[in-house]
Amino acid sequence: MNQAYEDLLLEVTDRVATVTLNRPEKLNAWTPAMGQSLRAAIGACAGDDAVRVIVITGAGRGFCAGADMGVLRKIQGGQAASASAAPAQAEVPPPIAEREGLEVASHYGSRFGYLFSVPKPIIAAINGPCAGLGFVFTLYCDLRFASTSAAFATSFAQRGLIAEHGIAWLLPRLVGSARALDLLLSARKIDGTEAERVGVVQRAFAPEALLPETLTYARHLAEGVSPRSMAVIKAQIHQSPFQDFNAALATADAEMKGSFASADFREGIAHYLEKRPPRFSGR
Repeated sequence: MNQAYEDLLLEVTDRVATVTLNRPEKLNAWTPAMGQSLRAAIGACAGDDAVRVIVITGAGRGFCAGADMGVLRKIQGGQAASASAAPAQAEVPPPIAEREGLEVASHYGSRFGYLFSVPKPIIAAINGPCAGLGFVFTLYCDLRFASTSAAFATSFAQRGLIAEHGIAWLLPRLVGSARALDLLLSARKIDGTEAERVGVVQRAFAPEALLPETLTYARHLAEGVSPRSMAVIKAQIHQSPFQDFNAALATADAEMKGSFASADFREGIAHYLEKRPPRFSGR
């Protein structure tokens, strides 16, 4: 976990990995190098038992202002194959091992779809401008917390583009079709307060409180609940849009049997009866 990453910082404290998009002079605009670094950092966190929760934020005053304009200019100049397809291909990560009966990856083919297969909660702490590709990226995080002063915009229609990378599927499931159309057609900016009101983010905090509050929540997940339970529940949620109710119920029934046999279930009962903090192992 001591590896250096281009356009990215990674720090692990108290079982929480903080991943920071690190191009503050460009409002952390997305580059192929950033995508490759994120893939590598998330993969390292996914396989590290010392990490139980992942928080992603931006350096400086921005979260991610979208795709770097240099990439967009290459596309405008007729270099679309090299500017868009190659970086997207380079950002596809190695498969993340999944539990039998809880396969998720095949449902999400986007360049960011691998985030749904990571068996740990991923929380976006959106501290500033979050637009275009940056906006899309946050929808692949499991939870989104934002600064009240953060600025969100889909941007695509203002650039002569369409709803890309699965946002036309993801966004309506968060905010409803009419609100998704409003945000996508108008490309208007909304702040963190409105983003919370319409359901884009779960919580909005004063700018100075965003990261402390997010890390407090992340530490609660890391210390207070079962890692095994979180991994299974996350997979259940991201698999459920592709199941009918009976299939989702059958998955839950099968997984509950495994839970009853787990060390985390035994610890969950023990710490409650003994009135002490839990010591979950994830097994």
